[in-house]
Amino acid sequence: MLQPPHQSLQVAAVPAQQVPVRDRNDDAPWHTEAVCRRDEAGLFFAPSKEPTAARLSREEAAKRVCARCPVMVECREHALLQPEPYGVWGGLTAAERRVVLARRRRRDLELKKAAHTVAAAG
Repeated sequence: MLQPPHQSLQVAAVPAQQVPVRDRNDDAPWHTEAVCRRDEAGLFFAPSKEPTAARLSREEAAKRVCARCPVMVECREHALLQPEPYGVWGGLTAAERRVVLARRRRRDLELKKAAHTVAAAG
């Protein structure tokens, strides 16, 4: 499920969104509150040999569902930690999640380097 480079770079940054945050003390798994449970799964996963225009349209529709979901953040983190290789999860496509993961790895390396530099100087 590859996207043209310009597409993944434009939306790779996680946009700030006002999404209701669920009660963290709730014992039910996060996915029980997922809005996508009521929608067709085909919206979130590509059929084989899907034309690019159809894929982009389907992904945007899936992202609109995600944008109104109270567990979008939990879903996104699940997909990033697993990592989920396919589909739209937490408002991000697989390509966008790969970019987020790469940025996190880069940031973690930079933080480790900085900590090492401070420790060596101290």
